[in-house]
Amino acid sequence: MDGMLLRLGQSIALLFKTVSPLFSFPLFLLFFQEITTMPSFTQKVFAVVAKIPKGETLSYKQVAKKAGSPLAYRAVGNILNKNYNKNIPCHRVVRSDGTPGGYNRGGEKAKNKILELEKRQAFDLE
Repeated sequence: MDGMLLRLGQSIALLFKTVSPLFSFPLFLLFFQEITTMPSFTQKVFAVVAKIPKGETLSYKQVAKKAGSPLAYRAVGNILNKNYNKNIPCHRVVRSDGTPGGYNRGGEKAKNKILELEKRQAFDLE
């Protein structure tokens, strides 16, 4: 992926260089590298969700806000729907009204069961 992005950047830089001799290729690469190393929204969402403690939940809207895009709550749902990494506890993200919402590993019933189990475990630890 990085090689493809670098080739894209080089192609764009070549285009600008032929269009304008004032364009600086090293400056473009510096800018391009900065853009490609920024964390994506998906990475930000995963980082927020990974920090939700057992027994607690956040809404899709709260996750979007903590990830830096408060209006992107539907995008959060789409991102988590494609998550199969067990280290990202996507079952801890619920709708704003408290209902479970979707769950790609067994549906709403499975999500509710896991949340109830985690709440009981968290309660037992106190």
